[in-house]
Amino acid sequence: MIRKIETLFDEQVRPALAAHGGNVEIIDIDNGKLFVKLSGGCQGCSSSSATLKDGIERMIKQAFPEIEEVVDLTDHESGEKPYFS
Repeated sequence: MIRKIETLFDEQVRPALAAHGGNVEIIDIDNGKLFVKLSGGCQGCSSSSATLKDGIERMIKQAFPEIEEVVDLTDHESGEKPYFS
């Protein structure tokens, strides 16, 4: 399943995040939860929670109904160049 999610990320999610210098990494899948970490421009961005819940999580749940939640493990307080709009 991780490979299929990686493909979805590569084709649909990462290009949009890259437009703002961001990226998303899959950390783990456990008990119906997908754990991810945002980086680059997404780390520390005030819109990252909306991106995660309204974009990434919606897309994942649609393609993979067995995933009930996407959990953000990002340390949004640190990072060299967080993106703020």
